[in-house]
Amino acid sequence: MRTVREIYDVLFAFAPERIKMGDWDNVGLLCGRFTTEVETVLVALDPLPDVIAEAVELGAQCIVTHHPLFFDPPRVINETTLAGRSVLELIEHGIAAVNLHTNLDCAPGGVNDALAAKLELDNVRVLNPAGEDDAGQPYGLLRIGETEQTDVRTFAAFVKEKLACPGLRFADAGRPVRCVAVGGGSCGSAIDEVLAAGCDTFVTADLKYHQFEETRWRGLNLIDAGHFETEDPVCEVLAMLLRERFPELRVLKSTVHRDETQFFG
Repeated sequence: MRTVREIYDVLFAFAPERIKMGDWDNVGLLCGRFTTEVETVLVALDPLPDVIAEAVELGAQCIVTHHPLFFDPPRVINETTLAGRSVLELIEHGIAAVNLHTNLDCAPGGVNDALAAKLELDNVRVLNPAGEDDAGQPYGLLRIGETEQTDVRTFAAFVKEKLACPGLRFADAGRPVRCVAVGGGSCGSAIDEVLAAGCDTFVTADLKYHQFEETRWRGLNLIDAGHFETEDPVCEVLAMLLRERFPELRVLKSTVHRDETQFFG
């Protein structure tokens, strides 16, 4: 039978810890034992109580997520905090929690390659590589690619459909969509990089009012497609990776975890 250590080793060969974006990030086995034997793995974006309850119901011994249980060491572990409640549930049911965060954002084939593939971009490459992995492939946060030329409203509708967004926000800078940058999750701080690279459109999430206002006048179409929606495609990538390496394991993607943001209209 496979162990958490074997699963961990495969995941971190795919997205090594050394390529995470800083010491502030928290990745790895955050709860559980490396020696735990595993028959079922549940993959989700977040290790939240609904996902843990799903893992318990499925009899999973390991949860693999993109986001960590916590970034800073918790001061208490009890049911009064979300992190505390989650850790208690994991320990009480003997479930290990492994996560890959910004190392997965930056890794070849990770979050942003999965997003670019979902949006059917061509000629995808790393925007401003931070380095090369052990196979000599460039890695970095953002991806850039091309799409068939269209207007931003049409492209926004395409993004909404492909990512199953309940809604999205966009700003039309008056430029046709052709050269697109993507950054899953909160990548609004990279707007200057995207403009410097000559992109006309940026798909990301968690954008602020003033970013929409400013980039319209700087000539960059912005699409905020949601944090969950821009990162969730990587969950299937992780599930497929584990299924291919461990065909004897039951590897499932969460069916209960969803974007908690709702739209009224």
